[in-house]
Amino acid sequence: MNTPQAPQGPQPQSTDAPADTSPVAATPTTPEPTVAAPAPPAKQARNPLHGVTLEAIVVALSEHYGWAELGQLVPVRCFQSDPSVSSSLKFLRKTPWAREKVESLYLFMLRQQRRNG
Repeated sequence: MNTPQAPQGPQPQSTDAPADTSPVAATPTTPEPTVAAPAPPAKQARNPLHGVTLEAIVVALSEHYGWAELGQLVPVRCFQSDPSVSSSLKFLRKTPWAREKVESLYLFMLRQQRRNG
């Protein structure tokens, strides 16, 4: 008995059009829906120093306390001897411990102003 046997290897699929292997053909033709990303939460929402420049802090403190009292509260030479905003900024940007004291005094001033109305 001679019966024809089917080939056992992979059989080529017949298509009407030749196979296109370009990367453009591999991309889907339907556009993906665009979803707006949610706004990131405010990372510094409760930080009263967020967005306040060092210059604004020095100006507010000098207007509130005056240079003489500011020099007593934060005993640094830039507040005591020939004080100015520019010399104070130069010093405070280079000296982290003094900047921390000034920022703390600014936060204290804000708390006092809120309490007093």
